[in-house]
Amino acid sequence: MDRLGVGIGWRPELDLTIERMEGVGFVEVVAENVWPAGLPESLVRLRERGLPVIPHGVSLGIGDAEPPDPARLAHLAACAEALGSPLVSEHLAFVRGGGIEAGHLLPVPRTRDALRVVIENVRRAQDALPVPLALENVAAIFGWPDDELTEAQFLAELVEATDVGLLIDVANLYNNEVNLGLPAVAALDVLPLDHLTYVHVGGGYEAHGIWHDTHTTRAPQAVLDLLTELCARTTPPGVLLEWDDDYPSDAVLADELARIRTAMAAAGARR
Repeated sequence: MDRLGVGIGWRPELDLTIERMEGVGFVEVVAENVWPAGLPESLVRLRERGLPVIPHGVSLGIGDAEPPDPARLAHLAACAEALGSPLVSEHLAFVRGGGIEAGHLLPVPRTRDALRVVIENVRRAQDALPVPLALENVAAIFGWPDDELTEAQFLAELVEATDVGLLIDVANLYNNEVNLGLPAVAALDVLPLDHLTYVHVGGGYEAHGIWHDTHTTRAPQAVLDLLTELCARTTPPGVLLEWDDDYPSDAVLADELARIRTAMAAAGARR
């Protein structure tokens, strides 16, 4: 796919900041927060400048036992068409069952039976969307006891079966190393990086031995080191900063983008 560059997650609280920032290559918007018939003026202006805008879903439930909701798929499709998006992204997550909402992006049981269900759900979503779909690895604070595959193995087999794209969140890889003991660098060696669409970077905090992926602080150096490790293996089409609350100054956000660029550049010598 086309190079996206370094981007930032668009939020209403950051609209003017993003419009005046230099060097932003693309933005991502939470799909559930926009309506195609009445797009925020800021997103319209960014599109008029030629910046790609990617709808990022948080509630589709591609990892649910039930098929994806046609209405949610239709909304994602309408967002992509209204924004002229190159792709749509979502989470490989379990979010509801039996009509009950989990209220969180829960990890999918990494079993062969679950993989067969997810493969079918991904195919249904791909058929309903006008642009390619990319799936993001999620942050977790627990793992299911009957897991048969690592997260990277599960994603690799899913990609092989469906040709779905990957949105790799290096902060989530770090989260799962801290909370679940899943080695993040080893995951990069298993994930099919030839299907990488873009990358997420974000911050969080540790409390009582548990890492919380909050997107409310600067990314720790360990997360940026993982970005360097990823870039030493491949050149990602895009890398995007997520910041979702406790919004900092324009200068802090600009510095975070600079830190991302530095981490990416550090991979040059490694390659």
